[in-house]
Amino acid sequence: MKLFFFTARKLRYLASRTTPRRLMLILSFFVGILSGLSAVILKNTVHFTHNILQTMIRQWGAGFLYLALPGIGITLTVLYVKFFVKDDINHGISKVLYAMSRKGSKIKRHNTFTSIISSTITIGFGGSVGSEAPIVMTGSAIGSNIGQLFKQDYKTTTLLLGCGAAGAVAAIFKAPVAGLVFTLEVLMLDLTMSSLVPLLISAITATTLSYFLTGKEITFNFELLDPFTLSRLPYYILLGIFCGLVSLYFSRTALRVEGHFAQIKSPVKKLLTGAIALGFLIFVFPSLYGEGFDTLQSLIDEHTSLILQNSLLQKLGNSVWVVIAVLGAILFFKVFAMAATTGAGGIGGIFAPTLFMGGVVGSFLALTLNTLVGARLPTSNFTLIGMAGMMAGVMHAPLTAIFLIAEITGGYGLFIPLMITSTVAFLTNRYFEPHTIYTKRLAAQGDLITHHKDKAVLTLLALERVLETDFTAILPSANLGDLVDVI
Repeated sequence: MKLFFFTARKLRYLASRTTPRRLMLILSFFVGILSGLSAVILKNTVHFTHNILQTMIRQWGAGFLYLALPGIGITLTVLYVKFFVKDDINHGISKVLYAMSRKGSKIKRHNTFTSIISSTITIGFGGSVGSEAPIVMTGSAIGSNIGQLFKQDYKTTTLLLGCGAAGAVAAIFKAPVAGLVFTLEVLMLDLTMSSLVPLLISAITATTLSYFLTGKEITFNFELLDPFTLSRLPYYILLGIFCGLVSLYFSRTALRVEGHFAQIKSPVKKLLTGAIALGFLIFVFPSLYGEGFDTLQSLIDEHTSLILQNSLLQKLGNSVWVVIAVLGAILFFKVFAMAATTGAGGIGGIFAPTLFMGGVVGSFLALTLNTLVGARLPTSNFTLIGMAGMMAGVMHAPLTAIFLIAEITGGYGLFIPLMITSTVAFLTNRYFEPHTIYTKRLAAQGDLITHHKDKAVLTLLALERVLETDFTAILPSANLGDLVDVI
């Protein structure tokens, strides 16, 4: 500990001898390295745990383990948080927004690693959530704590926090533009040249480190075989409306189910309720296990019948109507699986569930229209575009959705339909719901100022700094002579 404080003093001394602009660029580089490394660690530990357990299930032919493993993971997570963390670390992105609004962008030091450990346990054992919100929390905490270490002001600390978030998203998806735009759209950082360059440095540094450590593989393998045509424009608009409505269902249902879990006072009862519900859902629909990216890849490859693999419903056959019915059921129950995971005490985010539901929405709509009216729509394209539409609706971040799907698939040939569907989905959801799932809780409590710049200025303004107190009082009984003396 003494070595840490000695090193911190030395670093602050060196920082004091450089210009603020240069220091910001240097710090954003190191934030990018640390957030990128954290993303790689989280992604690999989740996949390592997931692969070990999946191999065990396949080798033993023990499908019944789907009933138990998610509950075991949530139980281990609850014990870790209760006895080691001793703090609420769920809903990472909402916590980041709250820190920016009410805590001067200061995030606790333990958040630089506790979300990684807890989400690895939850997701690795099959919790139906994503690792992206925990890594955003981790990256933001890294940036915030570096800002605090160098005693930076609120504006600089907030920018470093944003650098950490941008680097985390960029590294975990290998998508630097999406990481940058996510910070601007979701965290609502101001877009100026003084903020853009550090964000770019962090995103590029984190992505480069991720490529160096994990190779050039992208998140989803995709080959564009059926490019955009104007004749399919109405279908992309229809997909956008459908994604907007499903995203509304997703957000409101998730908050409502989590609210019911919050009303359960007994931690044991809460844990058992969530674990049993999640285990049953995954046992019936194994596609709900974990992040669900394997299922998404199957849908992108148009191997839609694979969603029935290891499922009790496999006995029904793999006709197109069975597949459509199962996709519809998965679409309905995914949000319950996610909310049961977080409500019972698991740690994870909505990023991956949003992508998962979007992919299912796209496949469901394409298969249904192809079967009913012979539309001949490319299921793989609609799967990807549905992912973007769902994200645009849930997060109110259409640009993030467009660039993320383009970057993680290499599907830049789909840019126009991505833009159409994402915009329509965003407008549809925004018409019914002014707040995102991240901001609704904060807005209800009056703790959301990041999305209201005028309110932010007034809230962060310290009155003692602008009120004058060094004046001479003039009493009502004073005469003209007393006033002359004061002047």
